[in-house]
Amino acid sequence: MGVLGRIDPRASWSRAVESISPALQIVAAATIAYAICHFLLGHSIPLLAVTVTISSLGFVRDARPLRVLESAVGIVIGIAVSEALLLIVGHGVWQIALVLFVTLIAARLISPSNAFALAAGVQSMLVMLLPLPEGGPFQRSIDGVIGGIVALLVTALLPRDPRRLARRDARKLFGVVSSSLASLVVALEKADEPAAERALERLRSTGPLLDGWSASLDSARAISRISPFLRRHGPELEAQARVLHGSELAIRNLRVISRRIDFLVRDGVARPQIASLVASLATSVTLLGESLENPLVADTARVGLSAIAERLHPDLVVTDAPVNDSVVVLMLRPLLVDLLTAAGLSEEKARATLPEV
Repeated sequence: MGVLGRIDPRASWSRAVESISPALQIVAAATIAYAICHFLLGHSIPLLAVTVTISSLGFVRDARPLRVLESAVGIVIGIAVSEALLLIVGHGVWQIALVLFVTLIAARLISPSNAFALAAGVQSMLVMLLPLPEGGPFQRSIDGVIGGIVALLVTALLPRDPRRLARRDARKLFGVVSSSLASLVVALEKADEPAAERALERLRSTGPLLDGWSASLDSARAISRISPFLRRHGPELEAQARVLHGSELAIRNLRVISRRIDFLVRDGVARPQIASLVASLATSVTLLGESLENPLVADTARVGLSAIAERLHPDLVVTDAPVNDSVVVLMLRPLLVDLLTAAGLSEEKARATLPEV
């Protein structure tokens, strides 16, 4: 089956809609860069101003100003090196090969990104293959510098909506965690080993989701620091960073707990008391995720998590609990500390909510 046969219409539509904001930003930047070079500086075909702008911005998740600056500087250096080599070695087949090789190696020295090296290589070939402009060879370097400056200014003054992307990534992660907790509830209620395995499998898949949320949130925080339009959202993004950090630690603990439950339910014994505890945890975790978009829910999530933490003593969950059951209850304690810190408590206060063992 070809590539077209594997297209998911829903995913394609979602991808297209999400691309509207970055596409508008790229179009605006490229148009401004062209207008400056063509109408103000009199450059007849400022091709590199447009291509540098497009390459610097792109559709990547990481839209931080520093990344845009690094991309622009690296590409402009590639253009300048190409123009200098062109003056020294001239045109020709081996000259093209030499310039492309030098540009690619230089780009790899500057950045670990494969796409960055390819973009720099493309720019260098434009320098080598296009006719020399009337204003001299380094006119194209000037166009590249202007394209990079415009890309950086547009990042600050016409930013994408990084908060929306970060929130979407957070929803995906909390969706997986909530479904994993729901599977653990089923596993404990019915001694259902496949349900426990499903939960563990889902939790193991959260690595890319955590990385995606971290990247989009870092981008949003960086843009909010320089953009006059997004600066007011700084506290909201810092709160989201706190939730991300606590959630990452909690998920690590939850994977260990899930493995333990997977082993525990193999004896075929239902554990409704622990299942009820995990069900309450699932509800509070869902509220914690919702608090990223609705801060009014944050207090409810924190109260719910505190209530669960106060019950985390084996004798309070299951009377005369077997050792294996007690271990699961005790393993939930550091998980609740992580979730409570994600919900806004200090680690000291989070630990203080736990009963003495």
